[in-house]
Amino acid sequence: MAKKLIIGNWKMNLDYAEAKSLLQEIAKLKDDFNSDAEIVVCPPMPYLSVFHELLKSNDWIKLGAQNTFSQNAGAYTGETSPTQLKSLGVEYVIVGHSERRDYFEEDNKFLLQKVKALLKEGLTPIFCCGEQLQVRKSNVFKEFVMKQIEDVVFTLSAEEVSKIIIAYEPIWAIGTGKTATAAEAQEIHKLIRLRLEKNYGEKVSKAIPLLYGGSMKPDNANELLAQTDIDGGLIGGASLEAEAFAKISMLY
Repeated sequence: MAKKLIIGNWKMNLDYAEAKSLLQEIAKLKDDFNSDAEIVVCPPMPYLSVFHELLKSNDWIKLGAQNTFSQNAGAYTGETSPTQLKSLGVEYVIVGHSERRDYFEEDNKFLLQKVKALLKEGLTPIFCCGEQLQVRKSNVFKEFVMKQIEDVVFTLSAEEVSKIIIAYEPIWAIGTGKTATAAEAQEIHKLIRLRLEKNYGEKVSKAIPLLYGGSMKPDNANELLAQTDIDGGLIGGASLEAEAFAKISMLY
């Protein structure tokens, strides 16, 4: 069975004082979080060093990063390498989030390089996939999502793929007021699980956490997390509220 994961993606939100305060609020709510779930926070990159120190006394909260580069060193101004992230206690790294694909034109070839670089350093990639509204309406969304997975995930060996996380994010349901139903989310998660099983076998397929990343909140998390193939959430806005983040973790 895949590990249950609740991951907070803070995106480019909060100044330093606000971010530190939020982390402290989350830490104080330890008893309100599901002890059976892995809790991860992915703050803006500049805060990772301080968070690494703060979490030494709260190691039940794991540290994640929102992005990485595909090389470990070199003349890549403004980038952050897997080895640098690892040195700050980062364990999880988001790769291929829709905002990185759309705003920075990151393609599957580049994302595969990132995934490989992270795996080489023993870090866990959270590989994101998902479709825009026009793709959903065109009724080829299943093929679209699977192409993202095929070009990256399915190029990995069974040993490598067993060390990653896949997060499905219907882009049309993020910050738009639209909501994917639990059935719609489960449909894609089940498809991904079945394709993983076909490529790598049932044991590997069941062990890979599949997360839902489409505006999961306390009022819809219960139904989403009850689905057979949804193993947790990649939480955006709701992870910026300590109590809401804790509540989502308990809705299994």
